[in-house]
Amino acid sequence: DYVRNGTTTLFAALNVAAGTVSGRCFPQHRHQEFLRFLRQLDAEYEPELDLHLVLDNYGTHKTPHVQRWLKRHPRFKVHFIPTSSSWL
Repeated sequence: DYVRNGTTTLFAALNVAAGTVSGRCFPQHRHQEFLRFLRQLDAEYEPELDLHLVLDNYGTHKTPHVQRWLKRHPRFKVHFIPTSSSWL
């Protein structure tokens, strides 16, 4: 029988040019964890690079905290996938 042993959240970033993946797991999926991941990316990649975020429409990605952070970090370009298309 299937036994569920808990869940986790994985935030991942693909560097297509280098063929690498940056990822981080968190026990929860809240704006606090998402911001920690964005800060990690901000520190990891050269400041002159634009970073394109392809996100689903989960509420965590649209909180006022996240929106303020993104406004202060314009190199992060946000692209939301259409609703009900998480398979993309």
